[in-house]
Amino acid sequence: MSNETKRDVFVDAVDALADAQASGGNVGHQDANLFMAEYEKALPDDLPVIPKAVGEYLNRQKHRKDTLHMAIVEAIEYLAVDEEEGDWILFHSDAFALAWLLGVWRVEETGEIVKLEAED
Repeated sequence: MSNETKRDVFVDAVDALADAQASGGNVGHQDANLFMAEYEKALPDDLPVIPKAVGEYLNRQKHRKDTLHMAIVEAIEYLAVDEEEGDWILFHSDAFALAWLLGVWRVEETGEIVKLEAED
């Protein structure tokens, strides 16, 4: 899986159409089907954005096979992370949960897209 978002694929398709029109060519059904296949595989545009340290914690908990509930409880109740990170998880629980479920998020500090590695 690449780090392309659906918008990236859309922009590529529009660029290809513009290039084809400028050169007197066209984009046919085969090209459209290729773009649609890429679009289906692409990541959502609205990935959750979470701090790097919270992402590292999420990654650790997922690989420990914790549940989402336990990850939140351990972060907040049992101080598995520092207070600032625990507060972030508490006050941004929707973003944390979405990142947990999707297994992919954007790092707040850098904009980098992080994906959980597949487990064996």
